[in-house]
Amino acid sequence: MKKFQKLGILALTAGLMTACADFDPLAFNTEKPESIALQEELNSYAALRSLLDTVAYPNFKLGVAMPLTDYTSAGLKYRFVNRNFNEFTPNTGMSHRNLVQDNGTINLVNIQSLLEMAAQKDVSVFGSSLISYNNQNSAYLNGLLSPLIVESPAFDNELALDGLKEGELNDWTVSSGVTIAQGDGMGNGVPAVKLQVGASVASPNSVRITSPDIPVIPGKTYEVIAYIKSDVPGEGRFTFEGLSENTPELAWFGSGPATPTFSTSISWKEVRFRVNAFEGNSFKFQLELGYTPSATYYLDINNLYVYDVDGPPMISNLISNGDFESGDSWGGWGNNSTRGVTANGQGVGGSGSAFFVTNPSTTGGFWEVQTVYQLAQPVKNGETYNLSFWVKGTADGVIRPELQSPDYSSNGFGQVFVTQEWRLANLSTTVNADDRGRLIFSYGEFAGTVYIDNVVLSNANASGGSTTVVEKTAQEKNSIIGTQMERWVSQVVGQTKDQIKARNVLDEPMDQNNPAELRSGLGRALPDGEFYWQDYLGKDYGVKAFQMARQHGNPADLLFINESGLEANLDKCRGLIDYVTYLENKGAQVDGIGTRMQLSLNSNTSDIGTMFQLLAATGKMVRVSGLEVRIMSAQPTATMLERQAEIYGEVLALYEQYVPAAQRYGITLGSAIDSESDNTLRQGLWDVNLTRKPSYAGFADGLKNQ
Repeated sequence: MKKFQKLGILALTAGLMTACADFDPLAFNTEKPESIALQEELNSYAALRSLLDTVAYPNFKLGVAMPLTDYTSAGLKYRFVNRNFNEFTPNTGMSHRNLVQDNGTINLVNIQSLLEMAAQKDVSVFGSSLISYNNQNSAYLNGLLSPLIVESPAFDNELALDGLKEGELNDWTVSSGVTIAQGDGMGNGVPAVKLQVGASVASPNSVRITSPDIPVIPGKTYEVIAYIKSDVPGEGRFTFEGLSENTPELAWFGSGPATPTFSTSISWKEVRFRVNAFEGNSFKFQLELGYTPSATYYLDINNLYVYDVDGPPMISNLISNGDFESGDSWGGWGNNSTRGVTANGQGVGGSGSAFFVTNPSTTGGFWEVQTVYQLAQPVKNGETYNLSFWVKGTADGVIRPELQSPDYSSNGFGQVFVTQEWRLANLSTTVNADDRGRLIFSYGEFAGTVYIDNVVLSNANASGGSTTVVEKTAQEKNSIIGTQMERWVSQVVGQTKDQIKARNVLDEPMDQNNPAELRSGLGRALPDGEFYWQDYLGKDYGVKAFQMARQHGNPADLLFINESGLEANLDKCRGLIDYVTYLENKGAQVDGIGTRMQLSLNSNTSDIGTMFQLLAATGKMVRVSGLEVRIMSAQPTATMLERQAEIYGEVLALYEQYVPAAQRYGITLGSAIDSESDNTLRQGLWDVNLTRKPSYAGFADGLKNQ
């Protein structure tokens, strides 16, 4: 690379701050001020990109990390990048959080636009980290892991289940391999029918269970609901006796196309379909599972239902729109609180909407912040009423529901403890007045936002149906998150591999306090955007990620693992290297290691050199993935600016000294331009007006041997 005469940085910065000390009247009008002269000398440096020796080092990448939109807006920063850098890393706009929508779809439109624009300017794009612990769509992922909430129909069940619940199959016709498994149903300690398929199967009905006669009213439509899971991916179908078509293709999950069979997995799956066209006053169903050899199936008993969809409901919810899907909010008052209905996808279980109340602070009395639902008519004096709803909050606390009269007297349901996870509240109270006409929730003891969903208020004498909450097992969570990783990596890598030839696969895997261990979110309330894939997939999550990236990308792609703070914590550097060894011993191929370096004026350059030595000793490509030297002063002195420039130059010199040329992937600036949001950082080579700083000269001179 072209070697430049190094500026006298101290003189430059001093000149930028003071005028010439000598006064010579004869020369005053012809001598240029030193500050201007030195700035002109700084500006005379060539653009950074032109300093690269593309003959001796054709593959060296000089990169910058900036928001994706800074480039795709095609404005000043777009031209700035094209002039100074040959690689661009989007530090926002390409993360899991940016690309995965709340319904799980992956939107790569903006990425494709970036790739097209960069290719036109011969700027390569370095792929942002595929798997990280931050900038994840944690709401979507956690929604997949949330409990299965089953609300049984509030109608009479036409299917006789007493025998099954008591552990008897006498009323049912079964094949071999069918038994009652106590404790294996949904929920805690409830029974299931266990159906085991042998190592070989002759036909679908070789493993089956047939119901007793189910009474029906001809001409009516009945819905069948069943919950099934299997220890391996399986397949099944329902056939019938007493229908005009006994082996129909059906939309097994309540919607979608009709198919001959349905699939099963390790998670409970709802099978829901409707039948009619009965030939008589009863019919039977037969569940047939003889498709997959050596599979074991479980059929939940408590939530096996057949009911008349037009029959009279057993439960009469006194709250209309208790699920808030219409978007109608409840009224309320107190303490400048606000309330409303959330966006779709924020209801219980990650679906639908919920009602929310935000109370900015606790108050002197719980009644000082309230919401109200006006009942169509007062509840009945002397009778007991059940109230159920799902609730969570942004903090832990207490709320209080009650049935209230116009004179503010009430029958309370007691305190309800709110946590940061959805929980089901089941309460009851007996009414002792004739004019309890509204349902009140009080929030004065809670500071933050409370979310409420699926509110049901009913007379205990007229209630029916039940709620079953089924927590996901560790095995289910592993399968769900593994599937999500495969879907995410395959789509992002597969659809960008023609343009992106190098990318981060794992970002910041090592724990800051225990640098030999992986990060974890277990036991902590995590902020939005944090999600730890390794907590569900284990230490081999990195193996899977690298193998998937390799499978869906190009054979020659360079795949990196990236970490921050390695120069400040050499034990963390060694821990990362050990993890790379582990990954490769497990069958992953790691091509390079990235080091994100957020330095200060007091950073120990000796430790930086040691870090480069350790990384180079792995034989991997070494990438400086985000270099910053922070001044941490809103009014830096000349000495500070000089030291910043020196450190930039020293880092490049150490990189050249300890990392062989063949292993030098390149250097990316984490903040090429001073931060606009925090003027104390002053970390860039340019100020916020894109004026070159002394650090530009320090960095440019340091490039000469790269």
